[in-house]
Amino acid sequence: MANKLSKIVSWVLYALLAVSALLTILFYTNNLDSASFIQWGIILVIAAAVIAIASPVYGFILNPGNIVKMLISIGIVAVIAVISYSLAGNTFSDLRLEVLGVTEQTSKWVGMGLLFTYITAALSILAIIYSNIMKIFK
Repeated sequence: MANKLSKIVSWVLYALLAVSALLTILFYTNNLDSASFIQWGIILVIAAAVIAIASPVYGFILNPGNIVKMLISIGIVAVIAVISYSLAGNTFSDLRLEVLGVTEQTSKWVGMGLLFTYITAALSILAIIYSNIMKIFK
């Protein structure tokens, strides 16, 4: 069952790739307007969102034991997000915020996003280093 589903998904992805390539060629040869090209991009984003949601659900149906691992992962991400938000702040003056056209809260959210990215990147690098060191000793 899983092998057959994997083949179907592969063929669907190949078809999406072929249609995307064809539309790209038509767009750059001025045979397709930008509105249609943007609509195709929206369709691809929606398809990616559906697949991103449906794939884990299907995996949980096949192996319910993975739900605990997923909940732990979500908890870790939430803790990192809270830490990032608490460390973020607004470093701009009121005049600079007005020039940029953002609020103090928006500035804090941007700072939180940057800190979240830095923390997760650092943890990823540490995990890679740890994994490689453990492979040496095995």
